[in-house]
Amino acid sequence: MLKSEVLKCFTTPLTGPAFPKTTYRFNNREYLNIVYRTDLAALRQVVPEPLEIIDPLVRFEMMRMPDVTGLGSYTESGQVIPVRFNGEEGDYLHAMYLDNLPAIAFGREVSAFPKLLATPKLYVDNDTLVGTLDYGSLRVATATMGYKHFPIEQTEAFAEIGRPTFMIKIMRGYTGEPKVCELVRTQTTDITIHGAWTGPARLQLFAHALAPLADLPVLEVVGASHILTDLTLAPVKMVYDYLAEGK
Repeated sequence: MLKSEVLKCFTTPLTGPAFPKTTYRFNNREYLNIVYRTDLAALRQVVPEPLEIIDPLVRFEMMRMPDVTGLGSYTESGQVIPVRFNGEEGDYLHAMYLDNLPAIAFGREVSAFPKLLATPKLYVDNDTLVGTLDYGSLRVATATMGYKHFPIEQTEAFAEIGRPTFMIKIMRGYTGEPKVCELVRTQTTDITIHGAWTGPARLQLFAHALAPLADLPVLEVVGASHILTDLTLAPVKMVYDYLAEGK
């Protein structure tokens, strides 16, 4: 393989890339979102400067994605924290767990999504929408919501899933020194809401050393939503360079 051909490759392995170079469109994406109040001191331990905490809230997300361009079908779960940066309100992605290697590789390499391998599931159990997250053989989260009890306005659903998203991108060189340490921003585009509902909801988080969701404890559930949508994943851009700040 010529050097010029190597430079054209998008990712490794060279002859069988972990993910394609394409526009990532999500069709029939299904959300179960539960917003809960947590401990402010615990939030301060995990939200990096220069992001500012707005309220001691966390959004626990379950996302079923049956049709994703280039990535196939998978389910994802995670914790999202409302924050403010330079006067703009958005969400900080604290942790994400999913069951699809190409999505993990793309999210970590090309963007800055904090993705880890786990087993989330989202399904309907009789009259209940259920989300579970297992790390290895152990349950670390169980979320439940009454199935389609009350519709919510599309504008409200759009505002919930269309907010700016902030993440930390960290890459180290072979000496162990950081080569990239950035705060990045992205925002989903081309959003179509097919339906949105709310209802009674509960969330249980279980302690685990390597999947520490319970470090942000559930003190009170303050809201829940079930949203069906199509959307497109936008590229990230750097908004703060930690390395430049230290020079």
